[in-house]
Amino acid sequence: MKNSQTRVLVTRKLPEPVEARLRASYKVSLNLDDKAMSKSQLLMAMSEYDALVPTVSDQIDSSILQAPDCRLRIIANIGVGYNNIDIDTARVKGIAVTNTPDVLTDATADIALLLILASTRRAYAAELKLRENRWNDFSLTEGLGCSVQGKTLGIIGMGRIGQATARRAIFGLGMKVIFYNRSIVANLDFAAEQFSSIDEVMAEADVVSIHVPGGGPSPLINASHLAKLKPSAYFINTARGNCVDQAALIEVLTTGRIAGAGLDVYANEPQVPEKLRLLDNVSLFPHIGSATMEVRTAMGMLAIDNLDAFFLGKTLPSRVI
Repeated sequence: MKNSQTRVLVTRKLPEPVEARLRASYKVSLNLDDKAMSKSQLLMAMSEYDALVPTVSDQIDSSILQAPDCRLRIIANIGVGYNNIDIDTARVKGIAVTNTPDVLTDATADIALLLILASTRRAYAAELKLRENRWNDFSLTEGLGCSVQGKTLGIIGMGRIGQATARRAIFGLGMKVIFYNRSIVANLDFAAEQFSSIDEVMAEADVVSIHVPGGGPSPLINASHLAKLKPSAYFINTARGNCVDQAALIEVLTTGRIAGAGLDVYANEPQVPEKLRLLDNVSLFPHIGSATMEVRTAMGMLAIDNLDAFFLGKTLPSRVI
């Protein structure tokens, strides 16, 4: 039944089934041209809407949440991460915040695996050579990559996505897995050794894959950590751009301190530093970890499940605060 009194603002275009469900249930304002909303637009929305459905690219900071005459009661964020929202201010203001975990686990792990293979096999350099018509003949010695079978994958953050990536690496690629996690991870259904520090994983692994949330006061993976990587190592990030010191990562890549990288996320999206874009030993994706129709639809539907539960006074399926 449509709740004509509950006003919902959606900041970006969503898959049609999600928008149709919102139209049927709420007095909703959709973003049909899919252009990012400005800070002033978001600020104005606080006093006009009961619910906000943003994405991880929308920065909902303290100044927005403290807008005069704030009417907003819930932010149903579309994404696992919620570091785009000032959680402390939302808590003080009594604004509920939800996210969309679980539904994108497999899709993001797939992209992590794709980046592992693309970086170790130098896929970008090979494709660029072909597209630029520089492929003159078959060679047994040019453009060689690195096999991953029997190599060690180091995972930083053994949550749902980290575990899904580990399974793919072990059972699909024949890799050994080591990992770092802030808390003890027990009862895994695959063989993996937990290390006590990030440095230990960095020093031991042939490939390092990041699966931690961003949003801290400083990057979790800093220059000191990156310096521990082997010269033959590869660095993969499908988590958040701001969980890694991006300048330090560019430095170790441009100076040849590590063999390569595969990145789906960046510190200041959608800006990607030119130094990264010019490197042929780096595979770069435009934040497509969850970019399948099935997953993006499921994310949107979970956000609506949270809205429905909130306005019906029920337990929220994926409440952050």
